[in-house]
Amino acid sequence: MKITNTRLSDDQFFKEREEVLSQWKTGKDVNFEESVAYQKTISNDKRFGEKLAKAKEEGITLIQPRAGVALEKEHINLLKYLEDEGEADLLPSTIDSYTRLNRYKEAEAGVNQSRETGRSMLNGFPAVNYGVDICRNVTSSVRNPVQVRHGTPDARLLTEISIAGGFTSFEGGGISYNIPYSKNHSLEKTIAHWQYTDRLVGMYEEAGVSINREPFGPLTGTLIPACISNSVAVIETLLAATQGVKDITVGYGQCGNLIQDVAAIRSLNILT
Repeated sequence: MKITNTRLSDDQFFKEREEVLSQWKTGKDVNFEESVAYQKTISNDKRFGEKLAKAKEEGITLIQPRAGVALEKEHINLLKYLEDEGEADLLPSTIDSYTRLNRYKEAEAGVNQSRETGRSMLNGFPAVNYGVDICRNVTSSVRNPVQVRHGTPDARLLTEISIAGGFTSFEGGGISYNIPYSKNHSLEKTIAHWQYTDRLVGMYEEAGVSINREPFGPLTGTLIPACISNSVAVIETLLAATQGVKDITVGYGQCGNLIQDVAAIRSLNILT
């Protein structure tokens, strides 16, 4: 499989999209034009990229925790608690492990078990299983911007449903969401899958809706050399930009040496 850093043609994208939206039953509810219109109703103070840009301009540090549970009501209550009691500025929806591996039947079983037991039997929020309407209920129930955080090698359907569902930021990339998370996916395949994700985000951009994209800087979450982390961030930024993405946030995971970490962040800012 040969991968090139070139923009997907409309023919390539829409042919692939037919297969993507058929991967799970909630895909049929995704309508691009209607989703663009819905995204345009979301105010700037709930747009992830807008809030980041304003914070940078004002020199303010923002707080974003990690969180996600199986049941819709409990997930909303958790996010509300984080913004009300935890004073979180940016909210997450961490996706469960079954969804990350496109195992939607098992995620569905986890939702059913969670309802039966009254507690979360999944380690995250199963956005694909819930679909567009429930995702919109989640994102509209809180005051702050909400980002999808996951770890999915093939996030194509998750991207479609998340953006249609009102999330204004989507994390990950073809490298950073492969090597740290999966031993069974080739880089060629995951980069191709993420070219689809980024082309979709680029199409929203062209329609007047800016969706924030964040390559996952910490990678394995261990002592990653700064040069490796920054290189992956730059590569994924270039791949995303080629597909039309305009709002890109690069990340970095602290490794314990304050001087090196500060230098890495400053150099990453210059490089991107």
